Amino acid sequence: MRGIQVKQYVKGPDELRVTDLPDPVPQPEQYLIAIRATATNFFDLLQIQGKYQHQPPLPWISGMEFSGEILQAPSSLPKGRRPRFQIGDKVFGASQGGYATKVTAKEETLKPMPRGWDFMEAAGLFVTAPTSYAALVTRAKVQEGEYVLVHAAAGGVGLAAVQIARALGAIVIATASTQHKLDVAKAHGATHVVNYTNPQWPEDVRKLTPKGRGVDVVYDPVGMIANSMKCIAWNGRLLVIGFAAGAIEKVAMNRVLLKNVSLVGLHWGLYTTMEPATVDEVWRGLYQMMESGAFKGTLYTDKKYVGLESVPEALKALGARETWGKVVVSVPQERASKM
Repeated sequence: MRGIQVKQYVKGPDELRVTDLPDPVPQPEQYLIAIRATATNFFDLLQIQGKYQHQPPLPWISGMEFSGEILQAPSSLPKGRRPRFQIGDKVFGASQGGYATKVTAKEETLKPMPRGWDFMEAAGLFVTAPTSYAALVTRAKVQEGEYVLVHAAAGGVGLAAVQIARALGAIVIATASTQHKLDVAKAHGATHVVNYTNPQWPEDVRKLTPKGRGVDVVYDPVGMIANSMKCIAWNGRLLVIGFAAGAIEKVAMNRVLLKNVSLVGLHWGLYTTMEPATVDEVWRGLYQMMESGAFKGTLYTDKKYVGLESVPEALKALGARETWGKVVVSVPQERASKM
């Protein structure tokens, strides 16, 4: 197979190289998948530099999210279970080694391709969609008619949040840093848009709510909780999703008390360990939204990235905040080797 192997940590994506590598050998409980599309994530940038909280032992193949076709099913599953997927089935999922033409993965990290979706759309689903659904539905319990403020709304989790909140019947106020990104958020279902580079953005948000009372829910993957306190309503819920801005915020807790609001965290990655039943609930809800057309792909379409050789360029664009939605690289199928 071909892939991007990290033998030593690099300063940036320009140092990544595609090489010929041995095919991965699946463990008895693993599938072997031919990758057809692979998605980029900010944590990929951190991982190749040795700065992520989960660092595999060197050498390892970079990338995590992908879509593709089953080449080989497990030979043995716990408790004698039969494999859910068969050879030729189309799937998407997450497993270390996504920047390659083949990858191995366990069944719990794979999902069936949604009806009507293609490989490019599905490759970026596994991380962003359940994160936003669990935040808005499981944690914040968004209700019809509520006002939901989504920060960085043109990003991968942001566009997912916009669509999910809208599907729940909420009025969505989306923030972004450029007019193009605001237009993208609007096209994906945002009711109102606000540019957060304007220092007066909290006041702009508040004016969009009934009698200027503020929003009911804030979805924040950036690190904008402190300023969002200026436009949150009484009994509001502020969702802490991440810190894309880089700094870990400090919040004046007296304001949490005075406004009677809730700070709500989400660590989606731990749900498989702490609340596996909730993971199933989240995916059931998402599939219902996808099959009804309420939730659609968030594929970045301003530029196409084809072949593993374009992964460094895609990662650079992602890191420079030049993109929106999910930046996905198509992976052409390998030619069968001659016997």
